[in-house]
Amino acid sequence: MKNFLWIVLVSMVPMIELRASIPMGCGMGLPAWQVYVAAVIGNMLPVPFIVLFIRRIFEFLRKHWAKLNGLIDRIEAKAMKKSDRVRQFEILGLMLFVAIPLPGTGAWTGSLIAALLDIRLKRSIPTIFLGVLIAGAIVTAISYGFRFGIHAISG
Repeated sequence: MKNFLWIVLVSMVPMIELRASIPMGCGMGLPAWQVYVAAVIGNMLPVPFIVLFIRRIFEFLRKHWAKLNGLIDRIEAKAMKKSDRVRQFEILGLMLFVAIPLPGTGAWTGSLIAALLDIRLKRSIPTIFLGVLIAGAIVTAISYGFRFGIHAISG
């Protein structure tokens, strides 16, 4: 149970997300299915909060801590720079953006893009969830060496 919680917590961390937690779980010798479930849960936990509140949080920070304006501008600019494909293909673009497990992609950035592009929660959450499922499957397959037989699943 303790290891499961570690995987959940690491998956919640921006920038590393499940791209780090799944290999970590593999290194701990945990079963692939357990690591996958924990990583998906952890990666998805912050998503609704980001989509719903990040714009208000940025607004609050700009108002009360002007020194953070430059950082917030950079975060928004970086997300918007990556949003071209999402704009072009909308929901499919958002799902693919989250699904590709490369640095700078993932649930956190996808949620930020969804918030900045005003993609409604009822459309963004299932889309990001599907992307997280795909990214988790890719990282799990790579981490566990594509050996999805009885040994990797049952552990």
